[in-house]
Amino acid sequence: MERGPGGEASRLRGLVAALALLTLTATAALAQQPVQLTVQPAPAAKTTISKHIYGHFAEHLGRCVYDGFWADPGLNVPKQGRIRLDIVEALRKIKVANLRWPGGCFADAYHWRDGVGPTAQRPRTINTWWGDAVEDNSFGTHEFLELCQLLGAEPYLAANVGSGTVQEMANWMEYLNSNADTPLTQQRRQNGHAEPYGVTMWGIGNESWGCGGNMTPAYYTDVYKRYATFAHNYPGSPPLKRIVSGANGDDPAWTETCMKNIPLGMMWGLTLHQYTLPTGDWGKKGPATGFGEAEYFSTVRNCLRMDAIVAKHAAIMDKYDPKKQVALLVDEWGVWTDVEPGTNPGFLYQQNSLRDALVAGTTLNIFNNHCDRVRGANLAQAVNVLQALILTDKEKMLLTPTYHVFDLYQVHQDAEWLPVQFQSPEYELGGEKIPALNASASRDKSGAVHISLVNLNPNQALTLQTTLPGISWKAVSGRILTSAKVSDYNSFDKPNAVQLADFKGAKKHGDQLVVTLPAKSVVVLELTPTGKTGS
Repeated sequence: MERGPGGEASRLRGLVAALALLTLTATAALAQQPVQLTVQPAPAAKTTISKHIYGHFAEHLGRCVYDGFWADPGLNVPKQGRIRLDIVEALRKIKVANLRWPGGCFADAYHWRDGVGPTAQRPRTINTWWGDAVEDNSFGTHEFLELCQLLGAEPYLAANVGSGTVQEMANWMEYLNSNADTPLTQQRRQNGHAEPYGVTMWGIGNESWGCGGNMTPAYYTDVYKRYATFAHNYPGSPPLKRIVSGANGDDPAWTETCMKNIPLGMMWGLTLHQYTLPTGDWGKKGPATGFGEAEYFSTVRNCLRMDAIVAKHAAIMDKYDPKKQVALLVDEWGVWTDVEPGTNPGFLYQQNSLRDALVAGTTLNIFNNHCDRVRGANLAQAVNVLQALILTDKEKMLLTPTYHVFDLYQVHQDAEWLPVQFQSPEYELGGEKIPALNASASRDKSGAVHISLVNLNPNQALTLQTTLPGISWKAVSGRILTSAKVSDYNSFDKPNAVQLADFKGAKKHGDQLVVTLPAKSVVVLELTPTGKTGS
């Protein structure tokens, strides 16, 4: 036995080590306590998760349209005209509900007449918003609507309020939706489309507080009412869904002014734009790849702000619209990082990692759980820009981790929302804590229940014990998206590094569903109802 100062120090070190081990053991035991999660029956006032929450965005920006959807004639890929069909096939698979076009900031500089008629006669213009690229207008209104038809997606057009006129917007609507014998409809027929298109979703301006004109909310509401007055319905075409250019993130004053000043009957929806910046700093947003856990943590923490922001705007809307007639559309959202090194800074090209997929799953869970008010959303953007679903390099094409989340979550489209209750464990880093778990659930028309689960903790699995009162089910199946690191991504050399797999971590235990949810994962489960064959 040691004696003297050295022995005392040794005993002290041993005591400290024992206490540390005891603390770690207790912490681990606490962390391993199952999460008690309940999927409640649908409320009496049943709510549907609108398919339009699963919308996308195609701005004339970088390589989204040109070199994305709209391929070079010499490119050796399947095409209809110049529409790239491998992209169409991939997006049809995930049931893209709507596609927003032509912007974005570009919308308030776009004049629709530049993009109709014989291609050779269309003017060349400069895209002053995005890299001063030359716009040849070969992709215009007819090409976009053909793309939407191929996708099976509803077109969502943004009218030019910032630099256009009321007459220009009204003419575009007549050109597309009227069947009367007028010069505009004759022009549409001459350009190859005899019948009206019947486009219903119309944004009246975009980011009118910023690139759409730097307007005050009071001024914009007067402008909106003037434009909306001349946004006419036409016999034979469905009524227009007039959509107000709404707030920038956490700006309740904009929403308050719009709801107070614009009659409910003049608007179908109100927009909200909210991006997730890894660092929270627009000057240095952070890289898309090669980041560490600290930047991962700040990204998902910033993503989770979406819940409080949506709730704040929804509460303001409830004050003026208690019957929830007006939809909230988060028609620009997603992760925005610094561009990839060596690429045009005006083209906003960034890689897409498992971190982005976890943000997408979390955000869609938030929208699903606010589906009484959030009835539309558009991820920015579909191809080669920001948090893209698809990246291309000449003939090569890859699906990003974010694409796979939309593949998983398509089961929620137009399904009946089911409330989910649980107390989330905490994910802690550097003295900060955020909820590790988020979820949403729905029941489809066949009676199958789907539960989408996201574990944001990159280091620790979660065990869930789930009760489902009032839900009769007999079997569970699922799919999972995860990888070794949150910074893993798909490259053109390794396009399937991050991909979906069957999930075997859920089982029926009596009337309960028991789930082991791996770290840094997105899982969607399907519960087969009693009486239904198959899974």
